[in-house]
Amino acid sequence: MKKLIYPLLLVTAVLLFSCKKSGTFPNTEPTPTPTVPTTPTYPLPSAAKDGVVFINGGVSAIVTLYAPSKSSVYVVGDFNDWQTLPAYQMKLAPDNTTWWVQIDNLNPNTEYAYQFFVDGTLKVADPYCEKVLDPNNDSYISSVTYPNLKAYPTGKTTGIVSVMQANQPVYTWKNGSFTRPAKDNLVVYELLIRDFTTEHSYASTLQKLDYLKDLGINAIELMPVTEFEGNLSWGYNVSYYFAPDKYYGTKTALQNFIDECHGKGIAVIMDMVLNHSFGQSPMVQLYFDGNKPTSNSPWFNVDAKHPYNVGYDFNHESPATKYFVKNVVKFWMQNYKIDGFRFDLSKGFTQNYSTNDAGFAAYDASRIAIWKEYNNYIKSIDPNNFYVILEHFADASEEKVLADDGMMLWNNLNYNMNEATMGWIPTSDFSWAFYTKHGFSKSENLVDYMESHDEERLNFKNITYGNVVTGYSVKDLTTALKREEMAAAFLFAVPGPKMIWQFGELGYDVSIDFNGRTGDKPIKWEYFTDSRRKALYDAYTKFIKLKKNNTIFTSPTYTYSVSGGLKYIKLTNGTNTVVVVGNFDVTNQTANIDFGTTGAWIDATGGATMNLANTTYGATLAPGEYHIYSKQALN
Repeated sequence: MKKLIYPLLLVTAVLLFSCKKSGTFPNTEPTPTPTVPTTPTYPLPSAAKDGVVFINGGVSAIVTLYAPSKSSVYVVGDFNDWQTLPAYQMKLAPDNTTWWVQIDNLNPNTEYAYQFFVDGTLKVADPYCEKVLDPNNDSYISSVTYPNLKAYPTGKTTGIVSVMQANQPVYTWKNGSFTRPAKDNLVVYELLIRDFTTEHSYASTLQKLDYLKDLGINAIELMPVTEFEGNLSWGYNVSYYFAPDKYYGTKTALQNFIDECHGKGIAVIMDMVLNHSFGQSPMVQLYFDGNKPTSNSPWFNVDAKHPYNVGYDFNHESPATKYFVKNVVKFWMQNYKIDGFRFDLSKGFTQNYSTNDAGFAAYDASRIAIWKEYNNYIKSIDPNNFYVILEHFADASEEKVLADDGMMLWNNLNYNMNEATMGWIPTSDFSWAFYTKHGFSKSENLVDYMESHDEERLNFKNITYGNVVTGYSVKDLTTALKREEMAAAFLFAVPGPKMIWQFGELGYDVSIDFNGRTGDKPIKWEYFTDSRRKALYDAYTKFIKLKKNNTIFTSPTYTYSVSGGLKYIKLTNGTNTVVVVGNFDVTNQTANIDFGTTGAWIDATGGATMNLANTTYGATLAPGEYHIYSKQALN
């Protein structure tokens, strides 16, 4: 046997040497497939939720981050001296999208700053946190507005950091039985906390609440108060959706503001910005190439789908975006008892690409489906007259579908009503104020306004560009304010909800472009002591109370003529008729209006009772003269 073995070994050695030289080997075994390392997964604890949830009496916390396609995530913070320690490496859940870790040995009464360290390069705050610390802007926040604000962990990290605390201050609500005003009777006051009082806080705004209640409004619409970039902002550059911006006050201060409003019969509507987010957002940063979102972002389009986008455009057909949006609205509805949302740039909730106004506004079935889904979700949380208001400005046929689903649509009358107040009659037709012009079946779905945060101020244009003829000048302040009064009489006579921009009731006349369009504006509370401006406030008060206290101003039976200099609105309800008539021209105009019945007519503006010998009203009105006549006394 040994004699046979040696020759065989020799032959084998020769074959091996030959194969090595030629680069080929006998195919005696299959070539092994290279293995790709995989991240092990760990079941998500049943107590986990988006962001942070505290367990074990606040001694422990389960922290989660939704971050598909990432390879490693650590949580760093005050609890581990901002070190990427093995115990704080987050585990990947079996869904391959959610990372989690449990942190122990916490003090429930301590605020902890923390961040996520992703893929060894990126530090971001928690998208679901309810408070952030900003190294660049927090130093400008007054200790009166936000007492005992936690210091930023300087030298430990960079960028925005999240804050978590188990035993947070808990607000005790006092007004649990607030009944929201009917949509049709809603009078909204749009308010920017920054420019309403010099202290720019919820607390200082509360001190003016009686001023607003006396005015008669029954809803306040807060411009965005979720954490936005910087401090001096309109708030549309939002970055954290669950955190109230600290520049205006604490979480409990906002809750108290809402509670106190409810106690005075005033609903609170929140301006919600979900068309886009800005670069400070951790959701943007997690999937960003340095210039724009990457194609694997769960939330954002690489490029905006419409021409009016700012920041980075949400993809509202993405399940991740829909999930996030629903969490946001649910959070504010349940934790802050908000009564409604005004959704900014709601027309942008589309994946149909457009480059111009016409394409952007065209009927969009997919956009309708998105909004119906969100609206139905909101109704599932709170079916009790919750306000869903859209800044939409799309094709009327699309807005009708949304209105039929119960949503309310912003209706901008600024241009035509300002042309009327300035005395430029050919362009002063504001018939778009009437819901029937939109094809709506109910007036409650159309929110008319002469001013919002976004338009030039009426009285600035009156004084700057008003019509002037011999003996009469719209540019004169007293005249301009009187014409504002007349316009308000018409606005509140039109059936449906109405909105006022802050200080419009005092004839605010500082341009929107003062200090830059979105820059802070002079706060003119001294207007209230000016008898001419106070007269405008008093007129607003009267018109609002007439609207709220007399059902005729919600009547679907009306006629109008608002295209000429002599304008009127006639409403009928049962045995009563109201006619609002005014001369928006700069010269005398004679009326020719069928009042429908003869006899005595009461002037709600304080004028003498008028007796009509026949049904035609043919009085001559001076420029700026107006009346509110009714057959029966109004409340």
